[in-house]
Amino acid sequence: MYFLSKELFFPSVSEANSDGILAIGGDLSPERLLLAYKSGIFPWFEEGESIFWWSPNPRMVLFLDELVVSKSMRNILNRNIFKVTFNQNFRDVISNCQKIKRDGQNGTWITNDMIQAYCKLNELGIAKSVEVWQNDEIVGGLYGIDLGDVFCGESMFSKVSNASKVAFIALANQLKAANYKVLDCQVYNEHLESLGCREIKREEFIEFLKSK
Repeated sequence: MYFLSKELFFPSVSEANSDGILAIGGDLSPERLLLAYKSGIFPWFEEGESIFWWSPNPRMVLFLDELVVSKSMRNILNRNIFKVTFNQNFRDVISNCQKIKRDGQNGTWITNDMIQAYCKLNELGIAKSVEVWQNDEIVGGLYGIDLGDVFCGESMFSKVSNASKVAFIALANQLKAANYKVLDCQVYNEHLESLGCREIKREEFIEFLKSK
């Protein structure tokens, strides 16, 4: 494992261990975060820990023409139960992602320092959000890093059933219309697989980042 200094540098992702951990330390400055995402790396750690930097292999992604929208979800979308906006309430979205309870997790990896760092990226036009509304209240959403033709999803939340799915589908459709290459979802879970995401080799994902 590589220990980062103040130098703005990451080792090759090929040096990540079998769990996907590449490096430890450094900071959450906008410059380092942007370099990380452009290199196929992201931070993931808990409050009180040093910053861990990850580049898992395989990588979970959505090829945008492979999005799966179930019949029940199409029915929900057609009923206009929810309103969707883009990048209107970033801090609310990331704060809700921090607070939401998740199965199998005792706490959150979205620390207060991380919220401040990503809100700064949002001010710079790099981090963006999707908001899902019901009765003028945000009930779901997601946020991530926009690299221009690759969007790196970070976290989703739902206060009511299907709200995060609505956010994900809306984002995928918007990215497809804008000719993005892929939506990065980082690591496997069944929920993402049900939406059409699949695992690819890390090297293939890195090529998408390089070919901009």
